[in-house]
Formats: sequence, structure tokens, C-alpha cells
Amino acid sequence: SFSTDRTLEIAESLGAEVFQHEFVNQAQQFQWALDHCPIQTDWVMRMDADEYLEPDAQAEICSRLPLIEDDVDGLYLNRKVFFLGQWVRFGGMYPTVLLRIWRAGKGRMEQRWMDEHIVLPPSAKTVRFEGNIVDENLKGITAWVDKHNRYATREMVDLLNVKYGFCEKDDAVSNFDDPQARKKRMLKNRVYSRMPLGLRALFYFLYRYVFRLGFLDGSRGFVFHFMQGFWYRLLVDVKIMEVETRCQGDVQRLRQLLESDYGIQL
Repeated sequence: SFSTDRTLEIAESLGAEVFQHEFVNQAQQFQWALDHCPIQTDWVMRMDADEYLEPDAQAEICSRLPLIEDDVDGLYLNRKVFFLGQWVRFGGMYPTVLLRIWRAGKGRMEQRWMDEHIVLPPSAKTVRFEGNIVDENLKGITAWVDKHNRYATREMVDLLNVKYGFCEKDDAVSNFDDPQARKKRMLKNRVYSRMPLGLRALFYFLYRYVFRLGFLDGSRGFVFHFMQGFWYRLLVDVKIMEVETRCQGDVQRLRQLLESDYGIQL
């Protein structure tokens, strides 16, 4: 995405082949890579920059992947989230089961601004591995806050689109054989998006922290659940309030505002 830091220099010095494409959002960038990079392996794996595989997961992939039946097109892994060095185990955070390995040419990325998933054809057969992929921010809380501020803007676009329908919706995961992802998407689109702004962030935090036992994660867990389950969700709603106040239901004005103030071209 034409990074201005030393990313390209470091990657090339280590022997990596670098491809560049102007960044619009994560989903478009990932799909461009699937379409244009010369993938020569039988399988493709998605791993973000702040993720890594636990040793058991590495061993499981190495031992089981060569033995996978020919009719299997996708593999699920469990995601573990760490915050301030601690595993966030409760509050519905574990296990989050994600499709992270798929046969080359079989998977595609949902085209959404936030919460995009890799999806396979409806008839695809999948297998779940036992290993964990770890999501751990090592850049400090300031970088974490900055990242979630950017996420909040992308989430704002998705939720505004649910309400106003100003661009095409790609909701392929709702038709894919992924019960956990389907349930979360259904609750987000049909329940959460219709709740009052602001209050829904509070309700979601209480649901996670009380009913899903997030309080068992201790003091650092409270900080995580409060920041990620309440503060982040409230920030999304404040951004929505700001845009709706300025647009007053005018969809064309909304599109112009997203482009002029947020650099988002729909």
C-alpha cells in the first residue's frame, strides 16, 4: 500500500517479493492480493501483522495439513486474544473460531469495510483444527487506541450502510457454513444495528462483562472489556451521530461527507 516507512526495505532485504497496490480498505487490499499475486502453494493462510501461531498450532498444521482429504477446502483455527500481556479468556472472547487456511483459488474476501471474513463456496467442506492463532498487540496502548479509532470509522461506514444502503452489501458469510460467524452477523444486522445509539454500547459491555463472565478476566480483563466492548462501540456511535447530524438523512450528502472528512470513496 505504498508504505512510507522501512517496511519495503526490510522485506526486500529478507528476500521477500513485494507487490504494491493503493489502499482503499482491508478487504479490497486482501482480495487484490489473492487475484494478482502468483500464489504457487496448494493452501493459503491469512495472518495479520499482530498475530502468530502457538507452537502446538504450528506442529498441528505441519502434521495434519498434508493428510487432509482432497474434498476439504478450508481449515478453522481458534483465536486467542492477549491484552497487556494477559490472555482474555472470558466475555465470549475464546474460542473465536476463524477460517484462516483454505485451498488456493477457493476462498474470497467479503467486500466490507469492517468485520470481513474469508468465505468459501456454499458446498465447501471444512475441518476445525485444535491449535490457536494468537492476536497480541506489542506496540503499546497508544497504538491500540489509534487502531481502534480507525476501526471505529470503518465500523461506522458498515452500520450506516445497513441503515441507508448507499453501497452494495456483501454479506456472503450469512450464507456460508460458519455457525459462529453467521450468528454474530445476524445479531449485528438485525438486533444491534436497530438499538438506540450509545445505549447499545452499554448493553453490549454488560452482556460481555456480566452474562459472558468477562469479570473473571481480572483487572486487566476489565480494562480490555471496557475499552473494546464499551469505549470502542461508543466511539462508533459518536461518529454515526456526528455524520447523521450533519447529513440529516441526505444520502448524497452522507457520501460526500465520508469522502471529504474521512477519505472514504464509496
